[in-house]
Amino acid sequence: MTTEHLKPRVLVVGLDPYRVPGHWDPLPVLEAIEEGMAQFASHGVGARSCLVGLDGSDNPEQMVMAALQSQRWECVVIGGGIRTAEDQLGLFERVINLVRRYAPGAAIAFNATASDTFDAATRWLHLDD
Repeated sequence: MTTEHLKPRVLVVGLDPYRVPGHWDPLPVLEAIEEGMAQFASHGVGARSCLVGLDGSDNPEQMVMAALQSQRWECVVIGGGIRTAEDQLGLFERVINLVRRYAPGAAIAFNATASDTFDAATRWLHLDD
């Protein structure tokens, strides 16, 4: 889901639940991501997700860099799948440094779950609700 034509603009960087190795059901995570993204639209906030895979089918850093360069972002939310998994520490560091380089004016926010992504971003956005 994308609503980046609205303002302010938020980029949500996270893991594509269908491209994370392991035996688990990705559907509940995808539904939570969609629910979180829908909250942006319902509040008139533009948002776009950049979901990267860990299955080797793409280059996560390249995808994040392209998303960051696609437009100006007021906030970048980095999801817990990238941030909290010890085996993804290197990816987390690279994402943070990409945000610093390609979106230096953007606030950086962290969600606790996919469904609280809007709340994470609004801690840094000044919305007139």
